[in-house]
Amino acid sequence: MAVAPRQRWILSRRNFAMDLSNVSNEQIKLGVDIGGTFTDVVLQGPDGALFSTKVLTTYNAPEDAILDGLRQVCATSGIAVSSISQIIHGTTLATNALIERRGAKTALITTKGFRDVIEMRTESRFEQYDLNLQLPPPLLARNHRYVVDERVGADGKVLHPLSRDEADTMAETIASRGYHSVAVGLIHSYLNPAHEEMVRDALVARLPELSISISSEVSPQMREYERFNTVAANAYVKPMMKSYLSRLADRLKEEGADCPIFLMHSGGGIISLENASEFPVRLVESGPAGGAIFAAHIASRYGLDKVLSFDMGGTTAKICLIKNQAPKTSRVFEVARTYRFKKGSGMPISIPVIDMVEIGAGGGSLAHIDSMRQIRVGPESAGSEPGPACYGRDGERPAVTDADLTLGRLDPDNFAGGSIKLHADASVQALNTHVGEALDMDAVTAAFGVSEVVDENMANAARVHAVENGEDPTEYTMIAFGGAAPLHAGRLCDKLGIDRLLVPQGAGVGSAIGFLKAPFSFEATRSVYMRMSNFDAITVKTLLAELRDEATGFVRSCDAHADLRCEYKIYMRYVGQGWEIPIALTSEQAEAPDAATVLALFEADYEALFGRTVVGLDTEITVWAANATTDVPAAEAVTKPAGIRSASTSGTRRIFDPSIGGLADAALVERDQLSDGDRVTGPAAVTESETTIIVPTGFVATHRADGCIDIVRAAKETVQ
Repeated sequence: MAVAPRQRWILSRRNFAMDLSNVSNEQIKLGVDIGGTFTDVVLQGPDGALFSTKVLTTYNAPEDAILDGLRQVCATSGIAVSSISQIIHGTTLATNALIERRGAKTALITTKGFRDVIEMRTESRFEQYDLNLQLPPPLLARNHRYVVDERVGADGKVLHPLSRDEADTMAETIASRGYHSVAVGLIHSYLNPAHEEMVRDALVARLPELSISISSEVSPQMREYERFNTVAANAYVKPMMKSYLSRLADRLKEEGADCPIFLMHSGGGIISLENASEFPVRLVESGPAGGAIFAAHIASRYGLDKVLSFDMGGTTAKICLIKNQAPKTSRVFEVARTYRFKKGSGMPISIPVIDMVEIGAGGGSLAHIDSMRQIRVGPESAGSEPGPACYGRDGERPAVTDADLTLGRLDPDNFAGGSIKLHADASVQALNTHVGEALDMDAVTAAFGVSEVVDENMANAARVHAVENGEDPTEYTMIAFGGAAPLHAGRLCDKLGIDRLLVPQGAGVGSAIGFLKAPFSFEATRSVYMRMSNFDAITVKTLLAELRDEATGFVRSCDAHADLRCEYKIYMRYVGQGWEIPIALTSEQAEAPDAATVLALFEADYEALFGRTVVGLDTEITVWAANATTDVPAAEAVTKPAGIRSASTSGTRRIFDPSIGGLADAALVERDQLSDGDRVTGPAAVTESETTIIVPTGFVATHRADGCIDIVRAAKETVQ
């Protein structure tokens, strides 16, 4: 069957001019987010207006989709390609290469005796009671791992020197076996990189075109399992990403976009094309990071200090806590989880990253009945080919989109702006065949069961993520974006006890818009062990200053003249504990470190997380970090509506209402017909080209001046 026409939406200037009105008239920026199904392209005009389009991702040559989208938004906006001053790009290409094991032929060189670290993993079992547990295979098989006879101690002193002759011999071995990329990870090299640098020098002398990554540059942190995996992942995707980014730069220049290209990194900032080519592992979560930045910007506009960011696309859902209008960050995360998205079943990557939980719940997630006769959904996804059954592309199994269509949440004639015709009968047949018949349910009940399982999975993930961070989700406001999130966000709020939900304008391309709002930033980290009982203020001051200079140097490579600020973190724990918690320091505290102040900060944060401190135990610092970032202009606050009035409806549709357990008449409202202060009471559906917003019973939705749909529980309604 032929592929459906390309989906395309152009977001009106009226809706977006206020959102970025503080942008300089000389800035014309392009944000590009490559996803698994669609490539989102957003053009920011000289007056802050945004124009966007979605084009199908071209897997063999991702730059083709970018150029297609670029031409579309430039034609719609009337802006010449040559007028673009900056391009900011995020991509899942590195992530997909790691998940699908489609990287370069890569070798790992490590210390003698540590060849099997990445295969032995840690003592943790992600499924404690599964006697037949299968651990995921390491990224690099054993016959691609090599050792050199050297040893650096935990204090950074050389215990057994590495000879240059052995390094040269290793280079000959690598040359004889045809590797395209090499990762070098030696024990304690984060304290003393001399041996890693010697191996690199030997490889460069013998193989000048070889791609090389050394762990003391990629991830200079303690814990060899995480560090070795990180440098291996960087080496594995580096040739592919370097080639792609080089082709992209050339193609854009040929198209007339001869301007700087920057990449969104996993920590929520922007780095140069050159740095991204050297450290592509930092791009692994770049798309979701853009979404978190987008949500943080909306939080700033509304003055919200506690926000739950909810991003649901076709394959996964991402949930992130945003406190004080900034996403929470971490220094370790997992990619390519193989066992029901459980923590510990993936590959640990030790880089600065926006901390979020990701589960296999999206519009394409497939439903089935397990051996216990329970409905299960995901992590397997239908993707875009064949897609959910309702796409009419020979997909036979029911996906979440099929459930949403059967429950009346989607208009089969207006899905994706009308570019894809949905087949409701195919959804009913798939739900009956794979769910209903096994459980003696009709199609509507089966669809509700599928939807409830997905929503409860997401709600549970949000609860666990909040509790792990010492937070109560009922105190938060949800911001929902992504094509599928507005369909499920209202029900999620109901389950979590959240009273307020914001759905921003442009939610379907939220990550790409987030790229346009992100600062230039880079976080430098280093592991240096220090007990508080031996706190050395001079050493601490010197170390933090070195990290500040390193981070600042990276940012200066993107913008040599921007005003910068530096944020500091140290990672602390009680002696004997296995993991640390991050402690933020002000610039003043970093420049004049004081042991009593640092200890007080640790105890306050520790008590907030765990309810109590541990009396009588010494504390220790293991990792130090400095993040240099450019300032982002303050967001313009959204004014209260001048008045509230009932919105004009375009009819009604039968939509499943969980509060009554059946179908009910719901008001239909067209989003582009709403004005500031227009209000609709649930159950209702607010329709637009990108998605549909379901307003549940017991909630009311108000259109705000910036285009957001502000949904609040009726019992708590006050215009904020």
